[in-house]
Amino acid sequence: MKKDFTPQDELLFLALGGSGEIGMNVNLYGCQGKWLMVDLGMSFGSNEYPGTELMFADPEFIEERADDLLGILLTHAHEDHIGAVPYFAADLGVPLYATPFTADLVIRKLDEAGLTKQVKLNVIEDDHGEFDLGPFSITYVPLAHSIAEGNALLIDTPYGRVFHTGDWKLDDDPQIGTPATAEDLSEIGDGGVLAMVCDSTNVFNPNPSGSEGGVYSGLLDEVAKHAGKRVLVTTFASNVARLKTLGSVAQHTGRKLCVAGRSLDRMIEVGSANGYLDDFPETVDFETAMSLPRGEIMIVATGGQGEPRAALARIAEDNHPLSLDEGDVILFSSRVIPGNEIAIGRVQNQLAERGVVMVTDRQADIHVSGHPGRPELEALYGWLRPEILVPVHGEIRHMMEQARLGLACGIPHAVYQRNGQIVRLAPGTPGKVAEVRTGRLVLDGDIIVPADGDAVTMRRRLSRDGMLIVVLDQAGGVHVEGVGLPLDEDYDDFVEEAETDVLSALGKLKGRRRDDREEVLEAARLAARRAAQRWSGKKPQTRVIIAGE
Repeated sequence: MKKDFTPQDELLFLALGGSGEIGMNVNLYGCQGKWLMVDLGMSFGSNEYPGTELMFADPEFIEERADDLLGILLTHAHEDHIGAVPYFAADLGVPLYATPFTADLVIRKLDEAGLTKQVKLNVIEDDHGEFDLGPFSITYVPLAHSIAEGNALLIDTPYGRVFHTGDWKLDDDPQIGTPATAEDLSEIGDGGVLAMVCDSTNVFNPNPSGSEGGVYSGLLDEVAKHAGKRVLVTTFASNVARLKTLGSVAQHTGRKLCVAGRSLDRMIEVGSANGYLDDFPETVDFETAMSLPRGEIMIVATGGQGEPRAALARIAEDNHPLSLDEGDVILFSSRVIPGNEIAIGRVQNQLAERGVVMVTDRQADIHVSGHPGRPELEALYGWLRPEILVPVHGEIRHMMEQARLGLACGIPHAVYQRNGQIVRLAPGTPGKVAEVRTGRLVLDGDIIVPADGDAVTMRRRLSRDGMLIVVLDQAGGVHVEGVGLPLDEDYDDFVEEAETDVLSALGKLKGRRRDDREEVLEAARLAARRAAQRWSGKKPQTRVIIAGE
């Protein structure tokens, strides 16, 4: 391989995001000098990067090779697979490919960003649409997932076929869409599969993920139990099958339906436009919902992950037109995404204090995962019979476990890789051949910056240790102000001592050092910071300002 990592007469795989983490899925295939991208996702901000809203895989590697990029294939419409499209697709300058439901949501994102004319979007109308891009021939293969039109990609190359699963599960009763059958997948396997690049998210689940049809029965039974009570159901807005189920449950239990959350409104609109919610009942507004007898309304709301601005959090705070009272019921028809436990607990505690009854998937069959458990993984291995397994879309522990499972099931090769590691799938024995720089970017306000850049790093330090500001005036005086130091009762005494220490440190400067601006600033900074550490145990970020400069 050349130093510029141009793929030669070989088939390469490279994850820029989503391998070693859940979210930010960005995958690349390289062959005969060209690259193909699968998905361009994002994740939401975390406490690790204070003040930021979104996280992205850094696309620098492929941006530098954009002339050799042929296109971006989108497997489905979850944010961790399409969320970065408005931020990077225009700069990459290649067409997007997606099935109608995903394309509809992407078009809306591009329109909001003012990029509709700058990004070409090709809609794959047929679920089994086939097309060629350079050395790659692509076929969309429908699979069940927790959103409409989840797809795997069958990527045919001169070196063999790759089955890129995207996010998937097996579902005998999916409610919407028609996923590929065992016979369909076995036929693909009969044609030979060089490599299977596979979702690892749920590998530790020893059971099948369960059917969306089973959730319908569980929700119908649970809502029926609470006659005379106001019922609220919170679920993932993107799960159109679940929304269809909830519409039907409302009708069969004699309840009007009220929807709270802009993302739900958008998903219902897109689902209806694409024929997935044809029988969805007409919804009522908030005022009507609150005027109806308690047992005649069912609310569907966003916020099951504890998002502070979502409808459920505002209802819990009694800061929303909709309200719940003692004895009313909330059904959490969703799973807890790792990292959201504290936020969800906070909302649930607020609701519990008001006497609201809460039911989760631990108490009733009201949710199933959109990702495959071990039996489903084993089944797909058996149908496809790949020569190579490449686990993706998971933390390291998930991917390593899937690699072990695949080998135990008889797959000849399993290649563990993480973001930045280039894997040669063919020719020869598969394995890692190089590593390139990867990283994270964050949306900080309106600007995309490195996650490990100065701004975010400084903000993290400030949140941990606080800040000191030292002002040196022209008359030789010193003024110290602390921000975020744990010195409420001792603050005035600390300031007095810190100012004395700074004056003392400046008085010890002799000769040229006394007139050297940098020497003066550093002496004042160290003296004030040492005083803060002595009083608080903190090492605050310290800035020295010379008044009048």
